[in-house]
Amino acid sequence: MNHVLSNKKFAIILLPLMLAACSHEGDFDETGGIKVVRSACPAVALPAHTGDVTLFNPETSHDAAAIDVVATITNLRNTCTPNGDQINANATFDVLGQRSNTAGARTVTLPYYAVVTRAGTEIKSKQIGQVTLSFADGQSRAQTSGTAAASIATSEATLSPKVEAQINRKRKAGDLDAAVDPMANPVVREAVQQASFELLVGFQLTDAQLVYNATR
Repeated sequence: MNHVLSNKKFAIILLPLMLAACSHEGDFDETGGIKVVRSACPAVALPAHTGDVTLFNPETSHDAAAIDVVATITNLRNTCTPNGDQINANATFDVLGQRSNTAGARTVTLPYYAVVTRAGTEIKSKQIGQVTLSFADGQSRAQTSGTAAASIATSEATLSPKVEAQINRKRKAGDLDAAVDPMANPVVREAVQQASFELLVGFQLTDAQLVYNATR
């Protein structure tokens, strides 16, 4: 039986991703000022310990000799389309599988989740999907693909004009505050955090599978 990961577990996994949707680029504009670029599109990522899954035979054994199938999510990609009052993000990914026993054709269906979070820890929505690996007779490897989607209110992912101006203010080399990161201001940091969303994709693991991934 697969268990939905609790908000507490997600909070532990997501902390490093809190400001992923706010990217800073130390580029120079045409006047020599430093530009800081932020995207309202959600960042797309694989949370720690959920990007791969290992199946055992028998299930109760975690010995290397009992490994049956190993699958990994890779090539996670995202397209983002602002559409009026909504921002639509669509992620695609590949799943690579390998099995130990190559005798006979076999299909293995694996559940995965797609979670939309806000400010790094607040779960806005969660969906469960499935991908199926089809192993041909005599073949140890198989590959398939999956998709995930997110729809976010533009108003929630948009900074106020005041905060936007602070972030995008041109800072020229030589100015007293040229090296001061706008994110050092707690008001700006909190506003950016609340306007930052993530679309997270990973395998829907059982508690035992999650512990195995985290402690192996």
